[in-house]
Formats: sequence, C-alpha cells, structure tokens
Amino acid sequence: MSMNTGQPQPTKAGKLRAGPQGTQLLSAAEIQQLALDDTPASDGRATSREPVLEGTQGPLKGQRYTLRQGRQTIGRRVDNDIVINDPSVSATHAWIVNQHGHYVLMNTLSTNGTFVNDKRIHETVLVHADRVRFGQAEFSFLTHEHHKPKGQLFGYAAAALLGLLVLAGLTWWIL
Repeated sequence: MSMNTGQPQPTKAGKLRAGPQGTQLLSAAEIQQLALDDTPASDGRATSREPVLEGTQGPLKGQRYTLRQGRQTIGRRVDNDIVINDPSVSATHAWIVNQHGHYVLMNTLSTNGTFVNDKRIHETVLVHADRVRFGQAEFSFLTHEHHKPKGQLFGYAAAALLGLLVLAGLTWWIL
C-alpha cells in the first residue's frame, strides 16, 4: 500500500509519476488507454448508437468492428483503429467519423479505392445495410440486427393457433 506523503513518487524505473500534491503525471498514450478501459464494453450487437462493420466474405466473413464516437482510421497498418489485413487495403485507407449521429465514410487517397454499394466514393454518409468495400475487403454497415423473417413468425403463430384448437377440441370431447 502506498502512502501519499505530498512528495513526488518515483516509478520502478525511477521517473517521477506524481506532482507535490499527488497529481498523477500521465503520457497521452496512458490517458488514451485509461479512457478506453473506462468505456463500457460493447456486446458486438449493431445499434444506432454503436453500428458495426461486418465482414461479408472470405476470411473477414462474420468479423465485426464496432464503431464508436469520433474518428476511426481504417487500414492495413497496425496503428489503425480498424486493422484489415488484406493486401488490397492501403496502409491508411479510410476514416469513419461520427458527425452528429451520422457515420461519414471518407477515402484517404487509398490506392484501390473505397466503395459504397459498388460506387467509388470520396466521402458519403452511411445508412443501414450499405455494402462497403475497402479495396477487395467487403463489409456491411449495420445499425440494427437482422430480425426473423415474417414467414417464420407467421409459422409460429399458426402452430400456436393449431395447438389451441386441438386443446379446445380435447377439452370439449372430455367434457
């Protein structure tokens, strides 16, 4: 247990980590990591507040990237927010920026282009179910989860109604 004596506290490496009043000294990287650690974890489900990019083919199929507030960089280089390990994706390929609840996709002069619904774009606002392609890597932009088709719901309702009719018939026959 460490006790604050009002004196700067050295780290294991011998560097000062706190000022005379006990104020911690943090690097920009440490502040960013603390902010990320304090952010509630996403469950990976697509919502209007936390949309996702979901891979649609090849090794990326089913892989999800949850989009957050602010700007996110997309590219092959490991220091991007969203890293896509595909040779057709540029080192820094594109940005996605949340602007007042709208997600804007911007190409950043990538070699193989950024496409939305098969149209090459420089900048566009994404909407649910847009097909997004960075080079040859394809994704769907999702703001909500897929629901069961109405046909399945109708089938369940029909089965429940049939069950009630059978139950009513048995009840009438017994009485």
